[in-house]
Amino acid sequence: MSVFASLVEHLADLLQPLFGVSAAAAAIVLFTALVRLLVHPLSRAAARGQKARAALQPRIAELRRKHGRDPEKLQRAVLELHAREKVSPLSGCLPSLLQLPAFFLLYHLFSSETIGGRANELLGHRLFEAPLGDRWADALGDGGVFGGPGLVYVGLFAVVTVVAWFGYRLSRRMMAANPVTAGAGEQVPGLGAVTRVMPFMSFFTLVTVAVMPLAAALYMVTSTTWSVAERAVLYR
Repeated sequence: MSVFASLVEHLADLLQPLFGVSAAAAAIVLFTALVRLLVHPLSRAAARGQKARAALQPRIAELRRKHGRDPEKLQRAVLELHAREKVSPLSGCLPSLLQLPAFFLLYHLFSSETIGGRANELLGHRLFEAPLGDRWADALGDGGVFGGPGLVYVGLFAVVTVVAWFGYRLSRRMMAANPVTAGAGEQVPGLGAVTRVMPFMSFFTLVTVAVMPLAAALYMVTSTTWSVAERAVLYR
């Protein structure tokens, strides 16, 4: 934690001439972008995997014709086909899972009063008028929705809503263009819930902005924006 806190502080010092009081917030955005760059190769691999799954659809249709009367055998045949071609229906989840340690580290950093036995000086940093360690409830208690901190959250909610809407439309289009089915309209086992929930995942960031420390919310907003832009490019 002390090492990570020092990293954020050093980044904030480097960015201070450009961003002033919001330098630490800018450092979090930069840190998030660096994390996303590190997992970008996996995102590209996930995009290739989805295109490979789409290419398997004619062979899955053939299996459907062959085993249409035996759902269990059809299911096994489709899973074997995916395994043989080294195509995983859930490969797209890996980039998100690998980001979790960085997110939880940042969350803990801005939720702790002390780090290494000393007062956590990062909690004094702000995004404009809003302290990075505060939550939306704190902003509402410090001037209400249209107070200084409250307006920061209004801006974040607006950004997240726009990004989430584009993410929703993109996910629906991707799901419609590349359905992952096991035949006879049945999805690959375990994928049904993922398919239903995936288009709404971008809207989950609205919840994080409201209930988490502002620093963690910034991470989520930046990461979600990156994800939507990345998918728009990789899955076009």
